[in-house]
Amino acid sequence: MKDGDLQPEVTPELLLRAYAAGVFPMAEAADADEIFWVEPRRRGILPLDGFHISRSLRKRLRQPDYEVRTDTAFHEVLAACADRPETWINPQIAGLYGALHHMGRAHSVEVWIGGRLVGGLYGVTLGGAFFGESMFSRARDSSKIALAHLVARLRRGGFLLLDTQFTTGHLESLGAVTVSRQTYRALLDEAVGLDANFDVPMPDQPSAVVQLLNHTS
Repeated sequence: MKDGDLQPEVTPELLLRAYAAGVFPMAEAADADEIFWVEPRRRGILPLDGFHISRSLRKRLRQPDYEVRTDTAFHEVLAACADRPETWINPQIAGLYGALHHMGRAHSVEVWIGGRLVGGLYGVTLGGAFFGESMFSRARDSSKIALAHLVARLRRGGFLLLDTQFTTGHLESLGAVTVSRQTYRALLDEAVGLDANFDVPMPDQPSAVVQLLNHTS
């Protein structure tokens, strides 16, 4: 599969095989009828031992006014990620990731304040790889909180690779880097062969999560 190859009849099983081969799907827009496969020549990743916690983020993570949950509002997170003027999430993609979630392969990390979902992200797991798909924020620093908790969870669960697909200034400020396709494939091949656990128990106290990340700052 190469950039631009169209494959309208995509199943969740085919999607997992695509991820294992370093390929992911996108749509041109929310109302697009088809999806296409993408394999960037330069790939964004966030090294799990290189997550950058700024002083302000460390302080925010220690505050007790928020709650982080996983997989309690997957469809709401996906819908929030798609709720923007330009999106690659069309109904076909939403349905595929909903199916992967039902299979236990797609997960959400959610930030709640006062009983309201204010930020989060979702992605796909395969072995020791987490393929981050999208994130959203409706409160200050909520997407950073979600990503910090994701990194802590992946490290504790024995993951090797956090794939961000591309990099942005926001992600780079948190430690994301760009690698060649060859380097990415080598990391991917090693990661998918691991037996990692996304559902590993996590500490309840915010300060304990910060402690898990401290030596990466």
